[in-house]
Formats: sequence, C-alpha cells, structure tokens
Amino acid sequence: MHIIVTHPNADFDAIASLLGAARLYPEALPILPNTLNRNVRDFITLYRNQLPFVRLSELERKPISRITLVDTQQIPSFKGLAPDTPVHIIDHHDAPLSPPPDATVTLADTGAAATLLIEQIRAASLPLSSIEATLLLLGIYEDTGSLTYANTTPRDLQAAAWLLSEKGARLDVMREYLNYVMSDDQKALYEQLVESLEMRTTHGHTVFIGLASVDHYVEEISTLAHRLRDLYQPEALFIFIQMTDHVQMVARSVTEAIDVARLAEFFGGGGHPRAAAALIKGRPLDELRQELLRVLELEVQPAATVAQIMSRGARTLAPTDTVRHAAEMMARYGHEGFPVIEPETGRIVGVLSRREIDKASRHKLEGAAISQFMKKGEFFVTPADGIDAVQKLMTEQDIGQVPVVNQPGGEIIGIVTRTDLINLWQMANSDRPTRPNLTAQLQRALSLDLFRLLGEAGELAVGKGDTLYIVGGFVRDLLLTMRHSPQEGTKISPRFDLDLVVEGDAIALARRLRDRHGGRVHSHSRFGTAKWLLTEPLPFLPDSAGNGSLLNSLDFVTARTEFYRHPSALPEVEQSSIKQDLHRRDFTINTLALCLTPDRFGELLDFYGGQNDLEARLIRALHSLSFVEDPTRMLRAARLLARLDFALEERTAELLANALDLLKRVSGERIVNELELIFHERQPEKAIQELDQLGILAAIHPGLMVDGWLMERLRLLRSGLAGPPWPEVEPDTAHYLGLMTFWLAGDELTALMERLNLRSDQRAILEEAYRIRSNRKAIAEAQKASSLYQLLLPTSDDARLIAWIALKDEDEAVCRQLVRFQADIREVTPIIDGDYLREEFKLQPNPIYRVILETLRDARLDGLVTTLADERALVEKVLAGQGR
Repeated sequence: MHIIVTHPNADFDAIASLLGAARLYPEALPILPNTLNRNVRDFITLYRNQLPFVRLSELERKPISRITLVDTQQIPSFKGLAPDTPVHIIDHHDAPLSPPPDATVTLADTGAAATLLIEQIRAASLPLSSIEATLLLLGIYEDTGSLTYANTTPRDLQAAAWLLSEKGARLDVMREYLNYVMSDDQKALYEQLVESLEMRTTHGHTVFIGLASVDHYVEEISTLAHRLRDLYQPEALFIFIQMTDHVQMVARSVTEAIDVARLAEFFGGGGHPRAAAALIKGRPLDELRQELLRVLELEVQPAATVAQIMSRGARTLAPTDTVRHAAEMMARYGHEGFPVIEPETGRIVGVLSRREIDKASRHKLEGAAISQFMKKGEFFVTPADGIDAVQKLMTEQDIGQVPVVNQPGGEIIGIVTRTDLINLWQMANSDRPTRPNLTAQLQRALSLDLFRLLGEAGELAVGKGDTLYIVGGFVRDLLLTMRHSPQEGTKISPRFDLDLVVEGDAIALARRLRDRHGGRVHSHSRFGTAKWLLTEPLPFLPDSAGNGSLLNSLDFVTARTEFYRHPSALPEVEQSSIKQDLHRRDFTINTLALCLTPDRFGELLDFYGGQNDLEARLIRALHSLSFVEDPTRMLRAARLLARLDFALEERTAELLANALDLLKRVSGERIVNELELIFHERQPEKAIQELDQLGILAAIHPGLMVDGWLMERLRLLRSGLAGPPWPEVEPDTAHYLGLMTFWLAGDELTALMERLNLRSDQRAILEEAYRIRSNRKAIAEAQKASSLYQLLLPTSDDARLIAWIALKDEDEAVCRQLVRFQADIREVTPIIDGDYLREEFKLQPNPIYRVILETLRDARLDGLVTTLADERALVEKVLAGQGR
C-alpha cells in the first residue's frame, strides 16, 4: 500500500500538495492529518465528496509498501510502516539535515510546495476538476501571501496563471477561504500579541517577539503568526502563547540567516528553516523570552559580517610617532585614520584620525608624539562579528576606523571604515544583491580543467590565510556577456588571460602550485609577482566554445597599492588589500573581482560601482586625480570606448580634457605601448578616432588628425592584404603610424618620431614611406624599369605597402608603379654574379664588381640582355670601357 501524508495542523499548501501527489500517483492513498487549520477544515467539509482524501481511521490494515511526504520532511509513525519502507520527500524547503537512508528527495525552489506538483500535473496533461484547481490555487496563494512574499518565484505565478486560465480555478471560492475571519478567541489573543509585540535587532536582522496567555485551548495559533507577519513584515517572528498546561511557540522567518527550525529545537520543537513550532511545558513566558533572546544572539547569522566589508591589511602607527609622520602617512595613502599599536607587544592602544592630526597641526605641534592626541583604548572587531558591533564601537567611541583582528588579542589583519558601512547600506537599499555569485557563469566561460585549477588555487591560498581573486577585464567581460547585448556591429572580444591577485603572498602560492603540478616559477620579490609556467598548455575556453586558445602560464600578483610622487610619474608599489588594489585601477568597470576561496567561490566584489557603470554603459574614472597620476589612462579610455561601444561619463570627460597637457610629461615609450594595444584591437580605427575626438592625438602631436580618408585606409589595412603582390603581413605599429603620419611634413615627422622615441626599424619604415610620397612624380613618370628600381630600391616592403594603401584611389599612377615594382621588378637579378666574374673573367673583387653587376641588372630590367651570352658581351664592353 502506497500512502501520501503531510504535516499536522495542515494549511492549504499541505492539503493542496496532498491532492497534487494523489493525482500524480493514482494508486496511492492521500491521508488527511488529524488536525487541520479551521479554514482548511471547512473547505474539506464542504467539498469532501469531490476530493480523493481518506482519513487515517478509514485506512485498511495493510503493510505500507511506500510513503510519500509532501510539504514536510518528518515521517509520522504508522502501524505497518517498516524502517526500510521506501520514502519519497516532496518539499519546497531546505534539504533535510539527515534524510532517511535511500530516501528520494525532491525539492523545489518555489514559494509553495504545491507549485512543484502542479508543474508535473501540467507536464503529464492530467485532468483536474474546478474544485481541485481551486484547492491547488489556495495552496499557492496562502503560502506566498497572495504572491507577495519574498519567497514567491515566477514558477508560482505561472502555476497560478495556468490553474486560472486553463483549469477553471475559482477566485470567488478562494477569496472566501483565504481571508478567513478570526474566531473570538483568536481575536482576543491577537490583540494581546499586538499589545505585547516588541521589535529587536539581532546582528542586523529585525525580529518581532509576541507574548500572550489564555486559560483555555485556542486552535490555529499559526494563523495569528501569519497575520502578524503580513502586518509588520519582520525578518523573523516568534510568538509564545500560554495555555492551560503548556506554552505554544510559533516561529516564522523570511531569511536564511534565521533558521527557526534550529531555534525551535532549543525549546523541544522543530519544523522548517522558515516555519517551526514547539510545545513547551513547565516554563513561564518571561523565562522563554529571555531564553529566546540568548539563543538569537548565538544562532542568528549576521546580515553582513565584518569579513564581507573589511579591507585586508592595515598600516599602523606607534604611540611615539610624530604628528608630522602621521600626516605624511595620511597624505601618502589617503587614509582618514590609523590604528595605533604598541611595537613591543603588538597590542592596540588607540586610534588616530585626521581630525586629531589637523587639530595638532593648527597648533604647530608637528613634532609632538601622537599618543597625546589619539583616542586611547583597545578597539577592535573580528571578521566573524556582525556590522552592529562595528556601528556600536563607532558610535560609542566616536571613531571612524575600527581595526580587525584575527582573534581577540591577536594581530591586526584589516580595517573597517565609515565608508565601508555607507557602501554596505547603499547596496542594501539598491535592487542589486550585495554580493552576487557568478560561479555558474564562470564555469560556463572556462574549460573544466582551468575551472578546477582555479578552485584548487583558491583552496591552497586560504590554507595559508590568503585570498585569491580574478580581477579586472575578464570579470568585466564576463558580466557584459551575461547582461548586455552589444550594439549592432559591436562584439566584445574574449580575453584569453586572467589577472589573478592574491591578498597575501602571490609568490608562495605560485610555488605551492608548482610543487603540486610541476612547471617552473619566475618571480619578482620586489613587486610581489610570479609567473607559473605550466608543464602542458591548458585550454582556456570550454570545448563547446570552439576556440583553441591555450594558456601556457598563469600570472599571480600580490594585492598592492600605488603612490605617485608627482603627476605622470611611475608609481611606487606597496603590498595592500584587495580593496586598495582595485582602487589603484583606471576605471570603475575594471575594479570588479571574483573571489576564488572555497567558502566564497564566485562571489563578486564591487567596491566602486562598476556594475552600475556597466549597466549604464559608461567609462568612469575612479577618482579625480586618475589622469593626473597616470595620463596614459586617457589612451586606455579611448580603447575601451571603442571596444565596448560605451560613452565617457560627463565628469570623467572633464577630467580628461583638463589633463591633456600632462601627456607632454609621459615618455614616448609609454605612449607607444598604449598605441600598440590600440593597434591590436578588433577595430583599431574606432579607437584612433576616439583619440582624435578626445584631443589626445593633438596633445601627442598637433599634426596628427583623423578624417574619412584615414579611417578608410585603416580599415583597408586591418582587412588583410595577403596575396600578390604584397607579402602576407600582420599589421603592426609601423603600418598604423605610417598611415597616420603619411601626409606630415618632413620636420613634423622627425619631431613625432623623436617624441615617441621610436625604434630604429620603425623610424626607417616611416622615413621610407615619406620618401616614396616625396618622389611620387618621379615614380609615376619612370618609364624604364631600371629607373623605377633605382627610385624604390632603398625602400622596404612595409614602406611600399603603406604608400600603396595611402595612395589608393588618390594617385593610381604611383600605385600601378608600386605594384609593378613589387610584382615584376624587385626580384630581377642578372645571371652573372660575383662568383662568375671571379671564375670566368679572372677578376679579383674590387669596386668594378658593383659597376658591372648594376649595369647587368639595369640592362636585364630594361630588356637589353636576355641570355648569358648577352650578359657576357655586356661585361666585356664594360671592362673595355674601363681599359681592361
């Protein structure tokens, strides 16, 4: 015999699930529990003949061969139920902590358990009567608060719509039973509960507690809990009602952080993480309230922990440091305060803020010790503490920075500031989850081998107390592929590299990976960087991506911060936290990071609003001095604008325009490096056009400009010119610069090459292209092949290609001559060479060789000689002319 059961004190979702399972398993018997909520009981009484339910008392005495539990995970005790009876659990709550051996568990992430069963009924095209559809709809509506509770899912709405549109569910009947009038006893208790209700904040969560008493039994206490939850909408609600010889506790929760089933266990009860109850004997209400408050402090998970918002790593001061030194530290790192520790013991003895430093400086006390001005005390929190602990310290002690220690009395591992709290509140008030998790997206984006290796690296890092992150462009592009359909004609190029940042020791992590998997590690201890060379190349993308890109190495960088001693200087680098590491980057969309440690794998960090700017398609500088500190960021802005088809944020555009003059201070090598990155973009001409529109090209050299002619030539260069008469060539820096400078005057070209400090081979190509342009008339009019050869011989293939692209449709005569030279002339050589002259004519090497060979080549080019005999005769003629 197969039976279907649900929990006692059944609500509409329980009974609806009972019906749904009965339709899916027609051979099974759906057993009504002995206790039903009043509205459910009245519905069943009226429509009993149209429903398949049986009561336990009506059950035949047969062995139970199978039991299905719906909307519950607790197996009731029945006669005929053996310990090894197969069990199937169908629920919409969290997985059971200890399911029966060999039990089948079907869990649905839905607001109502009935939704899962409705979906299966629909998929199987099973029939439903109007009353059955109405009961199923009641199950959805009651458990989701008429589709308004936070746990409501689109699946609940779709199931409800199907019942209404196709199965004749009746809203008028549902309305009668959904908003059931309370009994007089329930009303009296409800008023007591409202009067006694107190609101508590526990680890950032809002919890309501209500107490009431009555001298007789009142049924359906859970109904009162539902009404109070709907009215006040707390994150958790607990009510205790004293009856004749016992207290009933009912608990409800809307957050995973408050597991009411776990809390109910302290009172001898149980249930689900979101709904639980207990029956308690021999304990007064006030004692139970005090016990609940104690248990809440122990068991409730903080809404946010210090670990989630802290900046790892902290610079400290000693009590004997001077005010001057503290001011220099604040200016260098941009901090508003520092923990003060006793050097001998490492104990925190105070906190120093900018306010105290400014006050001391105004009184000319720069040489005084900071111990005279700091806020004295051993102030700290731990990573596991809730945000309320930070708020309390800041409020009571009037400090803006709170040190984070690994354990009470332990070492400082980080800092929490007022800004961290403000950012947390802003994220909490936005529609975006505080820390989205992109594990699934990351797994789809990478090959399985690489995905697993990153997970392993994260585990190795955390084993030494470090944290590993993927940062920057890869994370940005991962989010873009998830959230945006690029504009027509725009495609986001995949990035086949990973920026891996270690909050800790990057070199040590790379070496641990090498010790486990082999390979070699090249490290630079000064910068905290390591390159792990793999023993075998690793596929970057999944096989389904159809791309053969391989990784030969992984680069690890220690989280660091940068300090610029003057505008446009190269930065000085120091070890720091991930937050400060991200703050040194150029634009907000490049400050995103994914955590790779096991407990936070795939967690997205966004300290600086990168997600918002991705949504708005904006390039935004991270701070107002961004272009001042590093003017090459202007060129990077142009590159990203073109690649992503984004716009420059208004204030960022102002900052860029104001900093253009600073490009004069940047070395030519650094500018060329940025230009080379642009030239390797998918559509470099778009980025070059952005450089022009932003005024960057003119700031590099006034002669550089972009027009329709140049855009067309750049596209032609990029499109590929392999095949006769041009050799197969990959466009590089010289080709792009050659086109951009083709019409410059000679002195302008020389000045630009000096400004960019181009390599000698690059200068040669640009100079040769200039020579071709200057000799256009002679080249076009050269009739004899030997004359054309003399004009173009001193130029390279690259220079001739640049000139051909530049003059295409501008000077066809010159273009024809360039093609003629490239295809028919440049490889022409005489039969006779130096060896022939030495062996056949007995000539010793001397300057006459050159005269003879050039004369032979010109004669062959012009068709004056065609055979070896012709060439021998010409050699003899030249020798005779030389008196030989």
